[in-house]
Amino acid sequence: MGRILVLAEHNTGTLDAVTGELLTAAARLGDPAVVLLARPGTGQDLAAQLGPWCLSDVYLAESAHAGTRLTTPAVAALEAAVNLARAAGAEVSGVLIAGTIDGREVAARLCVRLTAGLISDAVDVRLSDDVIVATVPVLGGAYSVEATASGLAVITLRPHSIVPDGPPANGLPGAGAAPVPTRIEIDADLEVGPGRGAEIVAVQPRPATGARPGLTAASVVVSGGRGVGSDEGFGLVGDLADLFGGAVGASRAAVEAGFCEAGLQVGQTGATVTPELYIALGISGAIQHRAGMQGAGTIIAVNKDADAPIFLLADFGVVGDVFTVVPQLIEAVTARRASTGATTQTTTQTSAGTNTRGTNDQE
Repeated sequence: MGRILVLAEHNTGTLDAVTGELLTAAARLGDPAVVLLARPGTGQDLAAQLGPWCLSDVYLAESAHAGTRLTTPAVAALEAAVNLARAAGAEVSGVLIAGTIDGREVAARLCVRLTAGLISDAVDVRLSDDVIVATVPVLGGAYSVEATASGLAVITLRPHSIVPDGPPANGLPGAGAAPVPTRIEIDADLEVGPGRGAEIVAVQPRPATGARPGLTAASVVVSGGRGVGSDEGFGLVGDLADLFGGAVGASRAAVEAGFCEAGLQVGQTGATVTPELYIALGISGAIQHRAGMQGAGTIIAVNKDADAPIFLLADFGVVGDVFTVVPQLIEAVTARRASTGATTQTTTQTSAGTNTRGTNDQE
């Protein structure tokens, strides 16, 4: 089995859960190793969080440019790690990177430097006859294809598409004390000279406006579309999301109409989400929107139009007015919780519309 390098994602001193997803995928393909880019003096603590994985090697690059220079430090760190592994006699079969906005750019630039093959936005990976095979949704998610790359494969994996193995510990799978993996220090600053990539020159922190979880990390997402009618009407989306402790999303139409900020957009040109529960309010279900949410565990749609495409994807649908259905739903769930003392999600029926059963077959 060849060596599979994983670019670790971290924030505020803690490794992100997506790192565990990438390592789970890497373990299917070969010998996982981590490339960790961090600010000077912070790498050791981050590397210690990888202990439960019992990795043999962690390629650590502590750079003053980490967090201030966009893209290029990560590209330099990955390139250096690949070269060091090859110099030590290891065959590097693949590089796995989170399919985020930054991750996609890092992957593309790395492919140019290493003359490697790029597979973007994969949702699964496997090994077949010593060849890495990635599953990639195409045509807005209507179909899936299997892609391979000759030689070194650089793959971006869609967050939340891989279920991490084992119980969580420090945000990563695995538990119990384990030795810190061997650190191989690399210099990512050598390839980051003046003018190489954009640089962050100022940061203006903005306090969080609420306690809602992040859109891509939430287990429940409630999204609103053009059917909510206005920015005031969009408040109903937030009310339902807060009831379930979920995040707020939106369709492109809602964003362009000015109902909410662009950062809430879900879809092909927005965020890709895979929550356990996705509730679409007043969203017709254009293929661009479905591409960003069709991986959800359960999909519920509320729309006045019985022929809306969203019902083709929904597990449960309610044909009715959002402003009639949602208040009844909130009232029913609140009453149910009060009577049972429950704090978990509750399934209810409303009298404002007709419940319809959709199909997951989009073809």
